[in-house]
Amino acid sequence: MTSTNQYNSVDEYFEAQPEKTRKILIELKEYIFEAEPNVTELFNYNIPAYTLIEGGKREQQIMIAGYKTHVGLDPHPSVMEKFAEELKAFKKGKGSVQFPLDKPLPIDLIERMVKFRLKLLEKKNDS
Repeated sequence: MTSTNQYNSVDEYFEAQPEKTRKILIELKEYIFEAEPNVTELFNYNIPAYTLIEGGKREQQIMIAGYKTHVGLDPHPSVMEKFAEELKAFKKGKGSVQFPLDKPLPIDLIERMVKFRLKLLEKKNDS
């Protein structure tokens, strides 16, 4: 994927990815929806985003992106901190993690990360 490409939708973004990357991105999207069926799919910053609460802004979204050798999941720095021990085997940024295309996605971990982020957002909205 080159960052110079501009897409108009999540579907267009997925279609532009190499087959293996597209397949893993679709899996990742499915796991986000399994963890929280009420997410809303958006297209922000030229990548797929999933808002966990109605009308959620960037801070309330989980983003995914496809690359040549991995897919990226950007759940939020708070999530990365909470799951740091379980994410040791993966390349990470402050608020994101890279899952290599040549290994199965850690389904249970991804779903727990999404649910944890949603709980944090719900707590914040209640206060």
